[in-house]
Amino acid sequence: IFVVAGVSDAVDGFLAKRFNMASELGALLDPLADKALLVSVYVALGIWGTDYVPRWIVILVVSRDIMIVSAVIVSWLFDKPIPMKPLMVSKLNTVAQVAFAALVLASLGFNFKPAPYDVILMGFVTVFTLVSVSLYLVEWVRHMSTIEAS
Repeated sequence: IFVVAGVSDAVDGFLAKRFNMASELGALLDPLADKALLVSVYVALGIWGTDYVPRWIVILVVSRDIMIVSAVIVSWLFDKPIPMKPLMVSKLNTVAQVAFAALVLASLGFNFKPAPYDVILMGFVTVFTLVSVSLYLVEWVRHMSTIEAS
C-alpha cells in the first residue's frame, strides 16, 4: 500500500506537469499529502520499535516537516505568504525517505535483513533532510526579512 501510494503520487505529479493540469489547490494539497503519508509511516515505524527505524531519524523527519509547515503558517499570519516551490534537494529527500521506509516495511513483511542498504538509505535521509530544512530556513528568513516595521 505504501509503495502504491508513493508511485501514484509520482504519477500524479508527472501527469499534472506533462498535460499542464497543475492547479493552485493541487500545488497546496500535494505536499501536504506527501507529508501526511511520510510522517504517519515514520511515526508508526518509530512507535513499533527502534529495531526498525531509530527514533532520532523519526524525530528528524517529523521535525523538518513541522518546521516547514510552521514557517508557511507564520508567513500567512504576517500576510506575507511564501511561494510554494519544492527544491531539488527536497525531491531527493522525499525519494530517500520513501525508499528507506519501503525497505524497512519490505524487510518486516518478507522477513529479511535490510543491511547494509538500510544504513546507506538512512544516511541519505539524514543528509537530504538536514540540507533541505537548512535551505528552506534560509529562504524563509530571506523572505520574511522584507517585512517592514510599522
